[in-house]
Amino acid sequence: MEFPELETERLNLVQVTKEHIESFYEIMSRDEVTQYYGMESLKSLEEASRIIESFESTFSNNRGIRWGIVTKDKDEFIGTLGLNNLSRWSKKAEIGFELHPFYWQQGYTSEAVKEIIRYSFDELGLFRMGAVTYPQNDPSILLLKKLGFSKEGTLRGYLYQGNRSHDALMFSLLQPEW
Repeated sequence: MEFPELETERLNLVQVTKEHIESFYEIMSRDEVTQYYGMESLKSLEEASRIIESFESTFSNNRGIRWGIVTKDKDEFIGTLGLNNLSRWSKKAEIGFELHPFYWQQGYTSEAVKEIIRYSFDELGLFRMGAVTYPQNDPSILLLKKLGFSKEGTLRGYLYQGNRSHDALMFSLLQPEW
């Protein structure tokens, strides 16, 4: 399957490749980005490269799709978002995203997430979109609620970060609700 490049009014959603290693590292090495991400901040470009390779293998194995978020006006790589735990057979996936702090609170994440939800329901034929987040991650929770996601409950000890387990909240959006 060919990688599905998408676009919104201000963004191109592209395949994350080796050319994005430095920009991806610049984002994922920041503690304020990874604080609620479920992984430690990156310490090297090699780690960034391995994660990008994992995006490619996850896509080729039909288990997920990760897009790079690139601004149309300046052609800047500002984050990623994508579908995790993708199961086309059972028509579900979980959405995840992160953005460089310089671009927070400007509507970029919302714009990109809306397009991925549209693509997931209209073109992939998914029925359920899930989202897992830390209970303390107010910006993500507000975004999910704004887009119509419902809180389903707490996943106890679901995320492991900082040498300990953390609870997570599970949200979902069903295709008929969209």
